[in-house]
Amino acid sequence: MLKIFNTLSKKKEFFSPINKKQVKIYVCGITTYDMCHIGHGRTFIIFDVIIRYLKFLGYEIKYIRNITDIDDKIINIAKKKNQNIKYFTKNIINNISKDFNNLNILPPYFEPKVTDHIKDIICIIEKLLINNTAYIAKNGDIMFSIKKYLNYGILSKQKINLLKSTLRIKNINFKKNYKDFILWKLISKLEIGWISPWGYGRPGWHIECSTLSRKYLGKCFDIHGGGNDLIFPHHENELAQSSCIDKKFYVNYWIHTGMIIINNKKMSKSLKNTLKIKDILSKYNKEVVRYFLTATHYRSPIIYNEIKLRQVQSVLHKLYISLSYQSYSFKIVENLKNNFFLLEQQFYNAMNDDFNTPKAYSILFKISRKINIAYQQKKYLITNYLILKLKKLGNILGLLFYNPKTYLQKNINLHNFYDKNEIEQLIKIRNIARHNKLWNKADLIRKKLKNKNIFLEDTINGTIWKKKI
Repeated sequence: MLKIFNTLSKKKEFFSPINKKQVKIYVCGITTYDMCHIGHGRTFIIFDVIIRYLKFLGYEIKYIRNITDIDDKIINIAKKKNQNIKYFTKNIINNISKDFNNLNILPPYFEPKVTDHIKDIICIIEKLLINNTAYIAKNGDIMFSIKKYLNYGILSKQKINLLKSTLRIKNINFKKNYKDFILWKLISKLEIGWISPWGYGRPGWHIECSTLSRKYLGKCFDIHGGGNDLIFPHHENELAQSSCIDKKFYVNYWIHTGMIIINNKKMSKSLKNTLKIKDILSKYNKEVVRYFLTATHYRSPIIYNEIKLRQVQSVLHKLYISLSYQSYSFKIVENLKNNFFLLEQQFYNAMNDDFNTPKAYSILFKISRKINIAYQQKKYLITNYLILKLKKLGNILGLLFYNPKTYLQKNINLHNFYDKNEIEQLIKIRNIARHNKLWNKADLIRKKLKNKNIFLEDTINGTIWKKKI
């Protein structure tokens, strides 16, 4: 039975959806001021895997992923580029959609834009004002009063009296409490905004997601997710607002993905150390990128480096080699099902354990090894049966959709790649072997490099190498 780690309870819980046949999911989507980087890619690929597995289990999925297409940063960047904001955001949305499609990410049930739901947001703010959990500040902005929500901090496990050091404190004089956050910001009529009962302005970030999740999924739904950088303040504030809009509001499971680390720092737009999805895909196949971003458990951070991506490239290549051994179609024999039932069940056990993709991948490689052995022993019935299983389980992870021979042919040059440091390290090892008269080892390294189209020449000044294309 499926268990999911719930950020709210900080423990794994058995999965029990509100509706036994349908799972409702809301994931905070893109903010359209720049292209998506692979940190975003990881979050949306993880939820893609979760959704694929839930579908495999037989659930109907109603997945909502919002688009934030208005905020100060979007407006400022569009101005700098001297572009109309609608044109600017539309272009970003189109390019991000291409990125997601290129990563084989299934589209959501619906992808609502904030600018299409301003009236809905205003209605929700009015409800918060009526029940006295929001107030009109001295400067005319509408603020949420966190003192009105006694459980504030329950998701992030923050203590309210310690929040001062972590909150962004701007113009706190107009607030009743420096911890209160904005629902509606009054602005000049020269700026982009909308008319509201309180004046011309724009919505705050947090109220947008509370409104959209409620509109499309109802007061209660199963899963709310995003990157773990959203736990506080965004999801904490969402939870506070939504709980005050309707006392019956709840989310069964809060799921958060780990960050990507690059040069010992979190990858983020604010730190300007991001790698765009389109740039990664220009160098690596989409399944390589998917594998890399799911090979680590989703709650753990990933350390990004090119060597790991090339290792993944080689690993995926081996899986496709196993798939390429399929020779003919056949009827499934019952005793084959029985013989390999436990192996397949181990994959499901891994996925049922909080979507443990690293364990799931280890099962794929057990199957791959058994395919290779069966093929070498000319047990083609077993070979073909296991190939079907490998493909079926790989597809759950969003992988192994290519025709094996096509994939291997298309990616042969990528697979054969060594970087300069790896080549020179192998040459050093070979030189030591030659010095110690370990000729077989030295020849093995030469052959290994030759198989990668790298040729060595021993000269009086040392060994030099050349790559032939």
